[in-house]
Amino acid sequence: MIEDPPLHGELRDELVRAMQTVPELAGRELTLTPISGGITNRTFRVDAAGADGAWVIRLAGNDTHLLGISREVEHAATVAAAGVGVGPEVTAFIRPEGYLVTRFIVGSPVGDEAVHRPDTLRRVADSLRRIHDGPAIPGLFVPLRIADAYRALAIERGVPIPPEYALAAAIGRRIELAFLSNPLELRPCHNDLLNANFIDDGVRIRIIDWEYAGMGDPFFDLGNFSINHELAPHEDEFLLGAYDGEVRPARLARLTLMRVVSDFREAMWGVLQQGISSLNVDFVAYAASSFDRLLANAATARFERALREVAGD
Repeated sequence: MIEDPPLHGELRDELVRAMQTVPELAGRELTLTPISGGITNRTFRVDAAGADGAWVIRLAGNDTHLLGISREVEHAATVAAAGVGVGPEVTAFIRPEGYLVTRFIVGSPVGDEAVHRPDTLRRVADSLRRIHDGPAIPGLFVPLRIADAYRALAIERGVPIPPEYALAAAIGRRIELAFLSNPLELRPCHNDLLNANFIDDGVRIRIIDWEYAGMGDPFFDLGNFSINHELAPHEDEFLLGAYDGEVRPARLARLTLMRVVSDFREAMWGVLQQGISSLNVDFVAYAASSFDRLLANAATARFERALREVAGD
């Protein structure tokens, strides 16, 4: 991770006071260093004098509850992910502030090039399978309903809805009808598999940042990972083969459709952020990019075949 200069001022004092309630950190001199990379929250590495290793503390961004984020659910999901050896170990959850304190994972980022290697795809599939086969967690994640909610909340805040929304919503309804003909059991899912959320500890691909986690369709995780890293069709097949042990056409088709659903959720996330975020991020361009990719992928023969395959199965 790329780290910014050490933290000073009132925020540091507030965090240090909060962390004095954590037995492992109480009474120690603490050094807090911002960790860059996120665009929703603020995250800091915590080094404690005389202690082995380091910790991480996460602070929620502005109005993140409007994005469907529950810090209680995030806490429970992180505990569950740690229990199956994928998430970071949870040290404390500081209430009422909602600060999540976890152990710092020593490892390397998973770079853009590495993500396309068969060995990396195999290890990602293994980590996702561990999560999806793990214990149930609180919260639901239904991406098309989340996109609807983001639209309503954006309108309330005076954010103009892009004209691409109408076509994207119609595409979403077609996908939803196909899925309804072949529903899957809900599983614990991460739902935000961006490159920055992966750490290679030398043994396993670890996954951090569980704020969007909930019970949902495991193929959203697969499609979300695929589209976020722009996997090619043959790489999708390899990923699914590593995840399932085989490649069944209907399940590969489901992954293909979830790539589009993922971009719809991401586009509307960018729309809502225009009305709530104080960060210096061009969320208009962010949303537009996701809409453009969504519409391009939904206009392909591959997409139409996937719709028929899922509905037919």
